[in-house]
Amino acid sequence: MSNRKYEAFYIVKPDLTDPEVQKIADKFKEIVEKNGGVVEKAAKWDKRKLAYEIAGLKEGNYVLMNFEAGPKVPSELNRLFGISDDVVRHTILKIEE
Repeated sequence: MSNRKYEAFYIVKPDLTDPEVQKIADKFKEIVEKNGGVVEKAAKWDKRKLAYEIAGLKEGNYVLMNFEAGPKVPSELNRLFGISDDVVRHTILKIEE
């Protein structure tokens, strides 16, 4: 099966330092690459105010990752985002060509 393009967007806790956020971003990037995917771009955005409060948090660190991978990678990422204590919210979108 051929690789598809995806965009993973996630918010990590606001109390983490920039190096800690970068470490988390690197971990998810590594997961994509270990599973045969290619990360085109992984960028940490600034800490921003959330549209609404989530679990008592009013802001979060936003991270965007564009990657190309087979269909198993997004489901594995989804699972790992879900069990990560540092990830507040996440979404993975398939990018249509």
